[in-house]
Order: sequence, then C-alpha cells, then structure tokens
Amino acid sequence: MSPARSTIASATHNLRTQFMTQDDLSFLPLRVTRVGVGGKRSFDPLGKRRLVEACEQPGASLSGLALKAGVNANQLRKWVRLHRQAQTRMSNDGMAASPSAFVPVVAIADTAPAPASMHSVRMQPEQRSSHLSSRSPASAWLSAQLPNGVKLELECSERDAALVSAMIAALGRR
Repeated sequence: MSPARSTIASATHNLRTQFMTQDDLSFLPLRVTRVGVGGKRSFDPLGKRRLVEACEQPGASLSGLALKAGVNANQLRKWVRLHRQAQTRMSNDGMAASPSAFVPVVAIADTAPAPASMHSVRMQPEQRSSHLSSRSPASAWLSAQLPNGVKLELECSERDAALVSAMIAALGRR
C-alpha cells in the first residue's frame, strides 16, 4: 500500500472510531437471555437498543458492530430498520397533533372582491344541507383534507376560478 493510501485509510479509520470509544461499546457482545427450541436466540433488550443506537452514529460500521456484538449483520440491519420505522411513526404521531403545517403560498392575479353576502360562515352539517339548496348555481364548494388532518372548505364564485385553480395546484404538489 502506498504511503498516501495508508494515510487516507488511517484517517478514515480514525474518523470512524472518533465517535465511539471502547467505553461506549462495553455492552458488547450482546447478552443472550434465552435460546429457543430451534436455536433462536433472544437478546437483552437494553443491549439491543444500545447496539441499534450505536449503528446510527456517524461513521459507524454496521457490519463491524454486528461482528463485535455476535449477531448476524442482516439481523442487525433489520433491527435498525424497525427502530427507524418506530421513530418515524412516533414523530408522525407528534406531527398529526401539531396545530399547523407549512403549505405553499401561490400568488394569483387580483380579482374583484366578492360582495359581503358571498362570505361563508362555517355551518354545522344539518344547516349546510338546507343552505345548499338555496345557494345560487354560480357558487361552488371546494373541500380538501390535508395530510396533517386539517380540513379546508371554501365557497367560491365563478370569479374565483383563478383562486380555485391555484389552490388545487398547491394541494396537488403535496
């Protein structure tokens, strides 16, 4: 190996080991808590969690950690994937409870303001059914359910075609 490659390999190794010390890996190899009839091993949940978290550190070698832990690299990769999916589910649950989300703003050409009678007041479903039959045929309702659970309802007139088109385009990009 040339001196330049040796230096690069050494620097790469130092970068990988810089984030984890021997103290961080003191729980390895994983402690087997049970061996099933077919030879299936069960591991200490705390050690397993620490191993998965060690795999997520920058520069960590999943295969190297699997060797040190005494587990199959494919099994460890599956544990890491399941851990990430669980984290994603938990973060998505937190996002669903949040009151707002970012929605792109679309600029449209100026339109004439609608008369005061066109502005809609949010109605209960039983009130809306009687109102639907009495509204003019030139108005329409736009209803959209956003991914974060927010429901958007608009009453639009024929003069709002540009606004409706812009909203549909913005919602379609999500």
